[in-house]
Amino acid sequence: MSHALTCLFAIAIACAAQAHPAAPTVDREQLFADARTLSSPAYEGRRTGTPGNRKAREYLEQRLRATGIAPLGASFGQPFSFTRREGKEGQNARQVGAVNLVGLVRGTRNPERYIVLSAHYDHLGLHKGKIHPGADDNASGVAVVLAAARWFRANPPEHSIVFALFDGEEMGLRGAKHFVSSMPLRSDTVVANLNFDMVGRNDKGEINVAGTSYTPALRAVVDQAAQRSGLKVSFGHDQPKTLTRVDDWTQSSDHGAFHDAGIPFLYFGVEDHADYHGPGDTFENLTLEFFRKAAQFALDTAVTLDRSAAPAR
Repeated sequence: MSHALTCLFAIAIACAAQAHPAAPTVDREQLFADARTLSSPAYEGRRTGTPGNRKAREYLEQRLRATGIAPLGASFGQPFSFTRREGKEGQNARQVGAVNLVGLVRGTRNPERYIVLSAHYDHLGLHKGKIHPGADDNASGVAVVLAAARWFRANPPEHSIVFALFDGEEMGLRGAKHFVSSMPLRSDTVVANLNFDMVGRNDKGEINVAGTSYTPALRAVVDQAAQRSGLKVSFGHDQPKTLTRVDDWTQSSDHGAFHDAGIPFLYFGVEDHADYHGPGDTFENLTLEFFRKAAQFALDTAVTLDRSAAPAR
């Protein structure tokens, strides 16, 4: 993005914030219900290609229909497959079937320009005889996307909003890579990807947002929402560790596929906690008031971006 466009973007964001001072709200009880359901034992950790993952997909299709949004294409489900190599040296190869779920709310002023809100719904499944529930990773992010779908359906956006629930993230961002490579949208019409992965648990009230180092104009969008959030919002994790001494999260979740395609991204997530990728990542261990505030902040950022009327890249 050129310096001139960056300046125009910042001015547009400031004007939009003055014109729309009220922050959107999430349904707290529904947010918690979705995260609780997806991380319950019946879903067996939602590992891609398992009955528990299929059960999660069926639940999520029902929830997407209940929001009233339209599918992106003929149906919400977008099947794909990939080869997964296993064994110490990857000598064993098998085909894995997976399904992304993708919905759409058409924009009122800029319907041919898109903002993609995403979260992965798969997790690790059963490991050493124990269910890894994946409440924070990533039932929390999925619940945020569902909350956003409900809000934008009731409050039509200016840009078209795509709601993407990806499969196969834990096996190498498979769902996001498939979507980006085959999406029925030109990449230059996608304003940005906002990806939510692990937004439900933090004892310090701190959430991290990565991506603004690549697209500095997006910092103003986040700052507007951060001021209303009641959270400590930290930036970074989007540059080589040799420069910043913190881990680079550019490829740590589904936003990496969008970044590789030249699409700006904002990634919302927390630092790893004691139950990361473990059987203790349960709904009961989420920090519920933080989760509510993080969901509100994520939605507020999406709304602020939509109202900013960002210039074409």
